Amino acid sequence: MNQTKFRVLLVENIHPVAKSELEALGYEVDTLSHAPDEDELIRILPNYTAIGIRSKTEITDRVLKACGQELVSIGCFCIGTNQVDLVSAKNHGVAVFNAPYSNTRSVAELVIAEMISLSRQLGDRNMKAHRGEWMKSAEGSREVRGKTLGIVGYGHIGAQVSILAEAMGLKVIFFDVIKKLPLGNAYSAGSLDELLEKSDFVTLHVPEAPETMNLIGKREFSRMKKGSFLINASRGTVVVIDDLVAALKSGHVAGCAVDVFPTEPASNKEKFLSPLQKLSNVILTPHIGGSTEEAQKNIGYEVSESLRRCLSIGSTLGAVNFPNVELPLKTGTNRILNVHRNEPGVLGEINGLISKAGANIESQFLSTDDKIGYLVMDVNSQFAQSLAQDISKLARSIKTRVVS
Repeated sequence: MNQTKFRVLLVENIHPVAKSELEALGYEVDTLSHAPDEDELIRILPNYTAIGIRSKTEITDRVLKACGQELVSIGCFCIGTNQVDLVSAKNHGVAVFNAPYSNTRSVAELVIAEMISLSRQLGDRNMKAHRGEWMKSAEGSREVRGKTLGIVGYGHIGAQVSILAEAMGLKVIFFDVIKKLPLGNAYSAGSLDELLEKSDFVTLHVPEAPETMNLIGKREFSRMKKGSFLINASRGTVVVIDDLVAALKSGHVAGCAVDVFPTEPASNKEKFLSPLQKLSNVILTPHIGGSTEEAQKNIGYEVSESLRRCLSIGSTLGAVNFPNVELPLKTGTNRILNVHRNEPGVLGEINGLISKAGANIESQFLSTDDKIGYLVMDVNSQFAQSLAQDISKLARSIKTRVVS
């Protein structure tokens, strides 16, 4: 496959900076405001070299099979990549990128705001004031200073929350399955139970994975301090919602703020329903933890740059499903990029083709994982196209293209 002009599809109202950045490079960029379903993707995606998505668009194995040799890269303009079949993408030679850190501050600030709002019952008092009710009382309204915040998952967002919380006078305890260096005066709990028992506020910052499914349920709520609060801005599958409802109704949990749900509307036009609705001191937000202008703009820059480097020079640095390779392009050469099954003898076959053609290798780098090999090779320009065609015909080649 030889791409001289790249076509990119951006869906789900990705920040316009991504479109402008890619168009400035001469790429042809189309946009869709909605999240296309599987059938629509199968119909339109084979016309594009790359696609940019957010959290609602699912790239399945069936979609990837339909794209053939054309699709080179997928950019997830968000943190998560669970909406993409990463194994299938790898097997089809498609590198997947995301923006794991660009909205860290936005999510952390929302958590701090929700913690204060829950402690002061701002959600309920705001709604009553809108209805004309005057609820001027200190009952049940407390400062957060001096309280203990328990952070489950001490990654980039959890650590940022830790810094902000400690600056506000909270004690911080965290729990993570991976050993992490504490920031400031935060300290690591020996177990999740210890964290739950000691915390006035519990905030969740874990990825969606089999081990985090239903992480917080009936048992965990019973271990939380009576009158404590829960904040979930991580993944909707982490909390058992019915158990949370029961803990709220019993008064054991004094309130919660939830930004993510097990089932969410596919668009802003669909009605949102949850068992948490109409409960007191419950803040429900529509998955907006990272939805600030600053975060979306940063994500637009970061992921569009990853797509540019992948398409233009074959860089896979930061790809979540691919061997990470980053090599500067040599002047006066063309670059051959080859994805192949990681089996013995492939590189020998390729070098045999190069030797037979009489071409000179200016640079060559091969990186592999358990399934694929990714070869980046700079050769004399006059040989690149014919060599790429020969390499693509090898039985174990998955995808081959030329950039210059």
